[in-house]
Amino acid sequence: MAKPGRLGVGIIGAGKVGAVLGAALRAAEHAVVGVSAVSDASRDRAETLLPGVPILEVQDIVERAELVLLAVPDDALGPLVEGLAKLGAWQPGQLVAHTSGRFGVGILHPVRAAGAIPLALHPAMTFTGMSLDLTRLLDCSFGVTADPAMLPIAQALVVEMGAEPVAIAEGDRTLYHAALAHGSNHLVTLVAQASELLREVGVEAPERMLGPLLRASLENALASGESALTGPVARGDVGTVAAHTEALRELGGGSGDILDAYLAMARATARRAGSRGLLRPEQIDGIGQALQSPGTDGPHPEEGP
Repeated sequence: MAKPGRLGVGIIGAGKVGAVLGAALRAAEHAVVGVSAVSDASRDRAETLLPGVPILEVQDIVERAELVLLAVPDDALGPLVEGLAKLGAWQPGQLVAHTSGRFGVGILHPVRAAGAIPLALHPAMTFTGMSLDLTRLLDCSFGVTADPAMLPIAQALVVEMGAEPVAIAEGDRTLYHAALAHGSNHLVTLVAQASELLREVGVEAPERMLGPLLRASLENALASGESALTGPVARGDVGTVAAHTEALRELGGGSGDILDAYLAMARATARRAGSRGLLRPEQIDGIGQALQSPGTDGPHPEEGP
């Protein structure tokens, strides 16, 4: 017998996020009444994570579901919602949640106009589309946006999936998403660049060398914030920063993005270290010069200005 308050859930988009969240809601004893899947990969994912759930057309899913979960790319979300509104698909009282980090509930205005209830439920997690993601949800936060009266509903759905809801104001969604993208997506680029440089000097398994270092750095940063900052920039070691810059310029070739990233992050690190009083003004100036001109050297912090 179903628990009170169980919903018929429709999943639009059996991508990595939609299929996993559908499986999490199913584990909370909601009934997944249908899922849309176009590509072979999506169909396989739906069959693996949502066995026995029928693969249906989008309009059929909306017609059957009490909760519609829109797990589609950001750029597809608005046109999808508007297109279904033109077809008269949205139903009064129906819950309609999207998983986009960028948008709040404003993009669901056609849903609201039809009397349905808009929710934004964005998992702050990267997904593989496999069952191991269900375990990751237990240590995951969701950025949740909803009308004040409906916020408890959104929060309850997240809690039922095993995650932690964090309320994000409508006007803050883009900045919220930028923070997550900057931290997560650029971390992947950073690791790839560091691995490339290690391979350049003959390290055959850069992941083995980087793994312990990066895990420790991430754990320290999360635990202690910028107090965990170390390295030549934070020490004001101008000569080392200049040597790094020179070596990256000499490498050239297809590694220009590494130099650009190193320069940008070193400048940002110097500014933040300076604002915390870790560097003297002359050290900040010296690092700035080292990051501008090939071969620039400067005073070591122990040698004075």
